Order: sequence, then structure tokens, then C-alpha cells
Amino acid sequence: MVATGSALPERNWKEGDSFIVDFGEHLAGYLSFRVAPTGSVADSPIRLRLTLGEVPTDVAEPLYPYRAWISAAWLPEEIITIDDLPTEFRLQRRHAFRYVKVEILAASRRFGVRFDEMRAHAVSSAATDPAPLPGSYPEWIRRVDLVSQYTLRDCLQTCFEDGPRRDRRLWVGDLRMQALVNYVTFGANDVVKRCLYLFAGLPRSDGLVNGCVYERPVPTYADTTTLDYAALYCVTLQEYVEATGDTACGHDLWPVACRQIDCLLERLDASHLFHDTGATWCFIDWAFGLEKSAATHAVIVFALRRMLKLAETLGRGGEVAHYATAIEQMTEAARAQLFDRERGVYTSGPQRQVSCATQAWMVLAGIPESREQARTALRNVMADADAVRPITPYLYHYIVEAMLACGMRDEALELVRSYWGGMLDAGADTFWEAYDPQEPLTSPYGDIHANSYCHAWSCSPAWLSRALGLGAPNLETQ
Repeated sequence: MVATGSALPERNWKEGDSFIVDFGEHLAGYLSFRVAPTGSVADSPIRLRLTLGEVPTDVAEPLYPYRAWISAAWLPEEIITIDDLPTEFRLQRRHAFRYVKVEILAASRRFGVRFDEMRAHAVSSAATDPAPLPGSYPEWIRRVDLVSQYTLRDCLQTCFEDGPRRDRRLWVGDLRMQALVNYVTFGANDVVKRCLYLFAGLPRSDGLVNGCVYERPVPTYADTTTLDYAALYCVTLQEYVEATGDTACGHDLWPVACRQIDCLLERLDASHLFHDTGATWCFIDWAFGLEKSAATHAVIVFALRRMLKLAETLGRGGEVAHYATAIEQMTEAARAQLFDRERGVYTSGPQRQVSCATQAWMVLAGIPESREQARTALRNVMADADAVRPITPYLYHYIVEAMLACGMRDEALELVRSYWGGMLDAGADTFWEAYDPQEPLTSPYGDIHANSYCHAWSCSPAWLSRALGLGAPNLETQ
């Protein structure tokens, strides 16, 4: 039976009954409701199971048996006992949800229960509603842009969380995406600055920033270092200074950024190549079987170039003149040792794996000898059925960004249409942590109920359109 919300107070529920409420949009916040006995005085407590779902599968199918390798404590359910009826009840835990399934697990046979005033109380540090894209943009781009904003809005709390459901913490890789979108939408630049300082204040003993940090109960770091994310800390700082003009912050965090580069350059071999030995995590993407050496090598070059740009802004070029030499050496090493001229792609690792990740990051790092070679590498890998493909919007973003960097605007637009548009076609209210168009039920964790369906690293299309003009009618064919 389907009914409008106004009909909820008219229904009488007993032990064993259940119902689902649809709030119409995804939000991060708190649930409250009023519950009262019907038919007789309440002579016992009631026990409820509340399942707060981001997507229909969260509430339409059982959460158990749970097969993921991360804790089942992340599952979005609450079992509560209410002693005194009638009462107004509010969940103390914040959740990310659109749907709420209410199950009456236990109640006396002498009375029923009625629910009323069921409300969702949304919270976010997003204080403004950005102006919509001009009407000249295609409707589907405008929709992708809006859902990108919703995704960032719900992740924008007192810091930039990777996901308001899971993991509810700050990751460097997600922060770069969130900060870029923030600059062209909500303008919560103080939150970006706060996040940069959180990472800077919680480094490893060798000075590398941690891949993620926790804000609560007190700021602390996770025992997780991610080398590509350490490089992206430098990029995020440079982009923050460029977007805000806050050179004081740039000077303050300059030593932290330089330390990332120093630690990363120490990991190159004698020929100036980076190798992923597995000693310290390189993320790049959750793609199964991905060899990450070449992509991480390119991320370091990308960061080196941004550090030179930051140095110029801050008037500190003399301190990092040797970075230009490192860029030249690493570029030549990649061209000589990683480029397969016969296949027109860059390879990674001893098995010379071909992946979308490697091509995207090589292009962004400026390693190909020409724009045409860059375009060829991207086109070849996208056409190669055996190439390792991404499963997250995080890496799909970098493919799109790489396409735009070498003039492939039409292909970039089509990739956003098929990938992010594919999530919309699948019913997304906010963009997801993981989405494989060929296997939509893929989970990096082994169970789709562990997935986050509002995830920060998927919000980048708003930046692609607003900052880079992707989808603008006068630029689409350029």
C-alpha cells in the first residue's frame, strides 16, 4: 500500500508491522517523530528497528547476512526501546538518509501505536544556495550539476566528510574534489582552510600527512598513509591559495607541503621512477588488480608542477628550484621506460599493465610528448577491453579532467553523460562512492550495504561545468 505522508497518523500499527517513509530527497541529519498508543493505555514499552536508507535497497532488502570486510556497525540501523507513551522521540545519532523503514519489533497486544510528525532535520555547513547553471546548458548537465551540489552539501559538515553515512572523516583525496566544487558553489572557504590545518597538525613522525584524519571526539589521525594523497595535499594547498588569495596560509603551510615532496622524492629509484612496493599504501582507485606505480609516479610530477606554481605565487621560487630538475628527470624516465610506442599507451609495473588510471595521470602530469600523444593514449585505453577500468567516480573524474587538459571536450562530456548520468538513470539523489556501469552492484567492500551513496569524491561535475565550462553550448565542440 502506498499513501501520502498525511495519511500516516491515520494508521494503527501493531507488533510485527512495518512501513517505509520516503522524505523525497537525500539529506544528512536527524530523525524525529511522535508516537502514541491507540486502543488502550500503553502497558508496556515498545521496541522499534529503524533502518535509515540512502537508496531503496537499504530498506527494501535485508541488511543481513552481511558480507563486507568493514565493520557491520556502519549499517544504518537503530534498535530503540521507548518506555513511556505518548512521547516525542529524536534519534541522537546523525544519519544520511532519504528513506526510513520502521519495524515494530515488540509491543503489548493490548494497544497499537500511531506515528505522527515524522520529520528529518537536515544539517550542513553549506550556508547558501548557488545560482543554477544558465538555461543554455543542456537539461541533463543542469541536473548533474544540481545533484553534485547536493552531494557536497550533505558531506559539508564541520569538516569535509568523505561520506555522511560512512566514513564520516576527512580524506585528502576527497578534500581536493570538495574544495574545487566548494569554490564555485557554496564558498565555505573557511572549512577548506580548517581541513588543511587538520592534516598539517596531525602528521606522521616523518612529516608525511596522513591519508585521513578524525575530527571527533578530538582531532586525531588514522594509521593510514596514502602516498598519492600526500602529493595531492600540495595540490589542494596551491588551489586554495589561488582561489582565495590567502597567501598567509600558503606561507604557513609551505613547510608541510615541501615535506611531502621531500618524502616522495626519497622513494624514487636510481632512474627517477617510482615503484609501488606495497610498503606504504597508494590509493589511486579501488579498481580490482590495479597496478599503481606509474599513476603514483605521475601524481608526484603533477604535485611538483603545482608546487612550482605555489612558489611563484608566494615568492619562494628559489627554495624549490630543484623541483624543476626533478620534473624533467621523472618525465624523461616515464617516457623512456613506461611508454609503449607500439600500443600508444603508458604501462605500469613489471607486467606492463595498461590502465585508465595510468593514462589519466600521465596526461595530467604533462608527461606525454605532445597533446596528440596524450589524446591517443586516452583514446587507446578507453577502447581497450582488457585495460583496467575504474570503479569509482574519483578516478573517473581524473579521466575527464585529463581529457579536458588535452582538448577532448566531446569525449569528456560523453563520459560525464554516461557515468554520472548513468547514476541519475539508476535513481541517484546524490552521487555514489562506487559505480561500475557494467556491474552496478559492485562493492569495494564485498557487500553493497557497506557502500556510501553520498560520497564526496563524486561531486566534481559541478566544478567541471562551472570552472572548466564542460557542457557549455559554445564550448562543447571546441
